[in-house]
Amino acid sequence: MIIDPDRYLSRFHDSGADILTVQYEACNHLNRTAAEIRRLGMKAGVAVNPHTPVSLLKNILAYVDMVLIMTVNPGFGGQSFIKESYNKISELRKMIDDGKYDVLIEVDGGIDTTNARKLVETGVNVLVAGNSVFGSKDPAGTIKELKEFNN
Repeated sequence: MIIDPDRYLSRFHDSGADILTVQYEACNHLNRTAAEIRRLGMKAGVAVNPHTPVSLLKNILAYVDMVLIMTVNPGFGGQSFIKESYNKISELRKMIDDGKYDVLIEVDGGIDTTNARKLVETGVNVLVAGNSVFGSKDPAGTIKELKEFNN
């Protein structure tokens, strides 16, 4: 999450990024930003904070490859998953399916083995798990368990 990400798109590309996700709340011209990310040869993603309605993404879904739903407020690890995110994910999944868009749904924040299955069942394609993996006594085992939910 950076202010005016357009200034840095080429730098990310030149550094080897192949997917670049920008924050909805930090982009003045999201369509133009997504188009430039793709023009540079990267996949374009857009992230939204917990309070941002996914309905605002309706007209951008044709121009992005992934939507990241923040399921905690950005800032620090170890926060609890915001349960209202399930409704938001369901709404986004319906928008993607109804429009026949090829867009992945990613979630980040409070993801662990207690909610991963329901998230995948709700329509999530990509789970980001930080504390649940790195704070685990068996990180490899936790990763294996999380991967099982996606099969």
